[in-house]
Amino acid sequence: MGKLSDKTPAALESVAPGSLDHWSLPGAGIDAAFSALQQCIDYTEDFWQRSILFLDILRQRGNQHYEHVAQQAPNVLSFRFRVLVKGWELERPVNYALVEIIPESGVKTDPKKRPFIVFDPRAGHGPGIGGMKHDSEIGVALEAGHPCYFVGFLPEPIVGQTIEDVCRAEAYFVREVIRRHPEADSKPCLIGNCQAGWQIMMMSAIAPDLVGPLMLAGSPLSYWNGVHGKNPLRYLGGLLGGTWLTSLAGDLGNGLFDGAYLVSNFEALDPANTYWEKPYNVFAKADTEGPRFLEFETWWGSPVRLNAVEMQAIADDLFVGNKLSAGEIYTSDGMRVDLRNIKSPIIVFCSFGDNITPPQQALGWVLDLYDSDDELRTYGQTIIYSLHQSIGHLGIFVSAKVATKEHQELTQAMDLIDALPPGLYEAVITEKDAATAGANLVAGPYVIRFAPRTLNDLRALGGNDEQDDLRFATVARLSAINQGLYRNYVSPIVKAFSSDAGAEWLQSLHPYRLRYQLFSDKNPFMQPIAALADGVRRQRHVVSDDNPLLSLQHEVSRWHVAALDQYQRMRDQWIEDWFMAIYGSPLLQSLVGLRADDATARQKIGRDVKHRTATAEASAEFEHGVERGGLREAAIRALLYIGLGRAESGADARSFSMLRQIRAKSPESQQISLSRFKAIVHEQSFLLRLNEERAVAAIPKLLPDDPKACADALDNIREVISATGEPSYEVKERLRRIESLFKIRLSSERPSAARALAATN
Repeated sequence: MGKLSDKTPAALESVAPGSLDHWSLPGAGIDAAFSALQQCIDYTEDFWQRSILFLDILRQRGNQHYEHVAQQAPNVLSFRFRVLVKGWELERPVNYALVEIIPESGVKTDPKKRPFIVFDPRAGHGPGIGGMKHDSEIGVALEAGHPCYFVGFLPEPIVGQTIEDVCRAEAYFVREVIRRHPEADSKPCLIGNCQAGWQIMMMSAIAPDLVGPLMLAGSPLSYWNGVHGKNPLRYLGGLLGGTWLTSLAGDLGNGLFDGAYLVSNFEALDPANTYWEKPYNVFAKADTEGPRFLEFETWWGSPVRLNAVEMQAIADDLFVGNKLSAGEIYTSDGMRVDLRNIKSPIIVFCSFGDNITPPQQALGWVLDLYDSDDELRTYGQTIIYSLHQSIGHLGIFVSAKVATKEHQELTQAMDLIDALPPGLYEAVITEKDAATAGANLVAGPYVIRFAPRTLNDLRALGGNDEQDDLRFATVARLSAINQGLYRNYVSPIVKAFSSDAGAEWLQSLHPYRLRYQLFSDKNPFMQPIAALADGVRRQRHVVSDDNPLLSLQHEVSRWHVAALDQYQRMRDQWIEDWFMAIYGSPLLQSLVGLRADDATARQKIGRDVKHRTATAEASAEFEHGVERGGLREAAIRALLYIGLGRAESGADARSFSMLRQIRAKSPESQQISLSRFKAIVHEQSFLLRLNEERAVAAIPKLLPDDPKACADALDNIREVISATGEPSYEVKERLRRIESLFKIRLSSERPSAARALAATN
């Protein structure tokens, strides 16, 4: 007998329905009839055996679920670790903890390199997804030699903990990592997956001086945004009448919110995958697919709980209120959570294939904070985004392919990212080949560059118009009204009948959890399956790949997928149509206090008078700063001036690698830290932005009366510029101007020095 085919349903699309024509028996000989009968018998036996194996895999999943949740601190980390700080022992206790990842044998980390801290998402599932595999965010950081830490959590919250408490605990964790690495050349890089992304953004806005670069993987920050015909999850709050159901779920849970509700919402987004493709894939490949399926289900199938007050704040302030990017969230001591306070680079990794956090929700906050590109740069903000074309939400921080490409390249380029001049960039990753210039300057198989972009590039991704924002503002108003009605008239009654026992009973009856009980050894009818599966494995008969009934099975599977996909499209369109009709009604908008022509329904963050004053003062100091500095400042200003004319290539990892090599050759006394280099870059880019012509013309006044030092600096500039290949005409013209400025300075001081410099050209 042949082995079970490992073809997926998608790969079998080439199997034409006509391929079953040879089953026609009329006119065929007796041998054909017996052959057809044998194929039926073979397929029936294989189908029955696969059914037993499939049920056994489901049984194992159920048992695995109960074993996993029975642990005190369940997680799916594949790395060894030691607990450093227990959040439940802090002054304001939380159920989070900081752990140090212990490198595997043969992997060495450098304590002088910047630490990486991976924050796991608490969005219904348990901790560990960021380090579930070796090829992961943690694995990539360790391989690059960076000390790595992980922030996870317990499945049960501490009574009374709030979102603010978690933010302050995370700030404490970052301080502890900094304390453990006094010789590190820069501040820690923080990686926040999904929910953890907006959490570390809030923390960084409260304590901006603590953090280094922030990497947000699939993290929503602008919750109303999306495009018509897609992203139905953003309409859910409106169709449910706001967040009162969140309050009801918290009250029924006796103060706790079951994360299974969140996971169920995620699963409902793609019914074809949830209800057919994923289980069918396990059934079709029951001999081999079990271990991979069970590994993932360990994390996916273990929902945690949140305090009702935490979930209510998330629903009110973020999902429905969209208050984060509008600066409408305040701490308990009255401090506004203003994302513009963050001065560290922010890297946003998102995907067009993500139906939970589409690019518009991952990047729309930038447009809420800044009205122009110049304003973004004036705030000293560096924002980099990377757009994947197809990977799904979980694949952003789970897929090994993504980890070994996007995460690896971004990790290796983190020092370059930290030193980029303020502005908006897109990370463009290309494969290295024989024709790649400066290939020896790149360690891996890819070349990463950061191409300058504008806010219009983000607007081109699509998003809400004024009428869309008005509809969502209507949802927020109606939600507040319904919330008040529920709190005053319904909640007291529900709370009077709530209890821990009742909450546990309701939790156990949730369909998401009930399936684990039904398909586990807790169900007496499932207990014989283990013995049957063992017998099947001993006498396994696999149907041959060319069996027509196997082809028909795959064809039927495709029919199911197509039908469920069609249902999804109809459902999503229905949801959108109803949302538009209900919340686009001028009557409803009037009843909640909005006008149909209100163009300011979406509240934008207020202008920061303090920042504007500081900017004006800095501009007034321009005349002094433009002639302040030495050869190092002059060289960096020159590089920025030349680079500003390279919009076609932007900042390139090869150029930065060349800078590293030049630095390594310099005497140790002349080397500067990355933080000092970053400060000079920001200062010089600010001067160029204020008055480029004046700043460039002042370069000769920064140069020392040392022809050899100036010649060496000019050679270094040429090497950095040529590291990425033949410069463009504009770059060459700018380089010629810089060369002439170097000569002007020395000719004004000492003619012989000018001749010495000219001899080096």
